Amino acid sequence: MKKFILFTFLMIGITKSFAQDIPSATITDINGKKVEFQDIIKSDKPVIVSFWATWCVPCVNELDAISEVYPDWQDETGVKLIAISVDDDRTARRIKPLVNGKAWDYEIYRDFNNELRRAFNIASVPFMIIIKNGKIVYSHSGYSAGGEDKIYEIISKK
Repeated sequence: MKKFILFTFLMIGITKSFAQDIPSATITDINGKKVEFQDIIKSDKPVIVSFWATWCVPCVNELDAISEVYPDWQDETGVKLIAISVDDDRTARRIKPLVNGKAWDYEIYRDFNNELRRAFNIASVPFMIIIKNGKIVYSHSGYSAGGEDKIYEIISKK
């Protein structure tokens, strides 16, 4: 019996250690102000976190496609989209002009030291995470046209 109880506690501990928690990290907004990632994702509504870069054509295409339906999504689900650039120092100067030219209605941040990217173990962009009630309910790498339908399906589920 003691072995069974010990085994049960060991399995619970192992299972918990494999569950991906939402990491803590400091990122910067588009004007260079530091913010805590945990603070900007706090919401009782769904939060889409999109990792992107200015040099990544699929990233920009994905954010453009979502931009067209985003106002409707906000009205229907209250969703918030946070776009986090992983641009390095050489390309970071392109972020603000690109965002201003696109007129995206998203919160834009930069993962200055790739701290958040490493914490989520993101190998390539675009990479998207959907968070509901403080839990990651969906993650996806890459983009293909029409992918926003799957995103809407997930954020609109109660």
